[in-house]
Parts: sequence; C-alpha cells; structure tokens
Amino acid sequence: MAVDTLDAKILRLLLEQPRTSVREYARLLGVARGTVQARLDRLERDLVITGTGPRLSPAALGHPVLAFVHIEVTQGHLDDVGDALAETPEIIEAFSITGGGDLLTRVVARDNGHLEDVIQRLIQLPGVVRTRTEMALRERVPYRMLPLVEAIGAARDRT
Repeated sequence: MAVDTLDAKILRLLLEQPRTSVREYARLLGVARGTVQARLDRLERDLVITGTGPRLSPAALGHPVLAFVHIEVTQGHLDDVGDALAETPEIIEAFSITGGGDLLTRVVARDNGHLEDVIQRLIQLPGVVRTRTEMALRERVPYRMLPLVEAIGAARDRT
C-alpha cells in the first residue's frame, strides 16, 4: 500500500493531535472532511492505522521493571508456547525471531522478584527449553512512528 503525501500529512496530524476531529484535520490540511475520512478509512482498512486507543505506561500502572526475555522452544511447539504467552498478562509483546532463540518477549513486572516469578512460569511452559533475560535500564528512544511517517512523506515529495 503506497502512502502518498496527503496520507503522510494526515498520519502526522493523527500522531501529533490524536484527539482532534476529522473536521479539524480537514481544516488544517485545506481539504474536504470527506477526503480526510475516506483516507483514514482506507489507512485503517489497509492496516496502516492499527489502533486508536491511548498508549499506557506500565510503570504508571505499577510495573516499572522492563525486561526482554528470549525463549527457546522445542520444535513443533511454537504455536502452543505463543498461545500460553498470550495468557500471561505481564507479557506485553511477543515476536517470533531469527537468531538466538525462537521468541522475543517484552515483559513488565512490579519489581525484580516479580520478574523472576514471571520467568519461572515461562520456564515451566510445555515446549520451553530455556530463556535468556535482558533487563532494560533506561528507555533511550520511546516507541515512535512520526520520524518514519515524515521520511515517507519527504520521499514522496521528492518523486
């Protein structure tokens, strides 16, 4: 799906001003409200926009410890382990990966003891061979999409 310059401008506004109305986006962009709405609908349908809810802080919810847990899985058990991970509330993301391990999870915890408890639960899952944990010390670049959207928009402007 190609994102054109207008799409990039809409996405930028959506990221910078998520609580603004479609009517206001249209006014700021100098296009019809229907055009903006149609573009937003298409971007959602094409899965460019995958959510509209607020981003929550695990730390503010009492889970300030962040770790990345690599999980090695017995062949043939990847889906079963993935399903079990989805049932673990402290796992906020999980990815199949290449390299060392089969899965990479992003885990939050109340403290180091709680993290150890979560890891012990993971180790006991059928199909898990071993885990390797890396603790996050400080977030250096928060999750962001705006620089990518701006780069795509700039590239479209050059063509």
